[in-house]
Amino acid sequence: MALLKEKPSAKETTTLIIVLIAWITVTALFVGMRPEHLALAILITILFLASKSTRKLIVALLPFAIFGISYDWMRIVPNYEVNPIDVKGLYDTEKELFGITTSQGTLTPNEFFHIHNCPFMDFMAGFFYLCWVPVPILFGLGLFFTHQRKVYLHFAMVFLFVNLIGFIGYYVHPAAPPWYVMNYGFEPILNTPGDVAGLGRFDAMTGWNVFHGIYARNANVFAAVPSLHAAYMVVALFYSFRAKCSNWLRVIFAVIMIGIWFTAVYSGHHYIIDVSLGILCALLGICIFEYLLMQIGSFKRFVERYAAYID
Repeated sequence: MALLKEKPSAKETTTLIIVLIAWITVTALFVGMRPEHLALAILITILFLASKSTRKLIVALLPFAIFGISYDWMRIVPNYEVNPIDVKGLYDTEKELFGITTSQGTLTPNEFFHIHNCPFMDFMAGFFYLCWVPVPILFGLGLFFTHQRKVYLHFAMVFLFVNLIGFIGYYVHPAAPPWYVMNYGFEPILNTPGDVAGLGRFDAMTGWNVFHGIYARNANVFAAVPSLHAAYMVVALFYSFRAKCSNWLRVIFAVIMIGIWFTAVYSGHHYIIDVSLGILCALLGICIFEYLLMQIGSFKRFVERYAAYID
């Protein structure tokens, strides 16, 4: 507690100003400013200066902020400018490993569900996919506000770490999602806009158009491998076992996790291969952080000081 004064020090305030200016400058020059960028910068400044409690929250949310900025900045150098886009290879491998034999021939699971779907599954798919980011973030906030700050920080940093591993995967192997093959075939077309795919049925059913809004802002459609949709709830479920929470919450997390895995394939946004690699990405991130990085003295001390700062 003593590490954090009632008012931010001159050094802390200067650091905040430098970081915000750097973020806004790079974003304005290479990505393009949007109203939410300025709104977020103003909100961060107000909360950082307002009180000790709100300053702790802003510092604690830094891993999530870095995640958001990193995703946004992938627009600067698209992954398809680094490596060739895989469209047909991934499709053929999915069909070979998980193809479903039908009267129409062998179909990928995505193609099968594109033909065989129902309103109940469309609604559940939309519900599960809406949980993708909000549930892990709400879980993190729950840990923070119930003063489980150490567990929170491990969760938040692993969440960031898993995303960074996934982003590396995007650049190592740019890949098209299943809906791209259904809409455009096997020829890569750059600057292709995002598509709601099967989730459009949820929008049509509810009239909310929530997924149209989300995928219209997609930074890069050639980022299907690994599926980070499949990764986030794995991280949340893992840290729920380290947190003080009910078994019912863990059961709910497990149901949401499996629901997101299924929806990723059902909706045409990911292959089973993508989902499997996303799960592996989450497990790899957890293992590297907890059982490798946390064994390094300097890194462990950094995490402990970070936890003490926000406690």
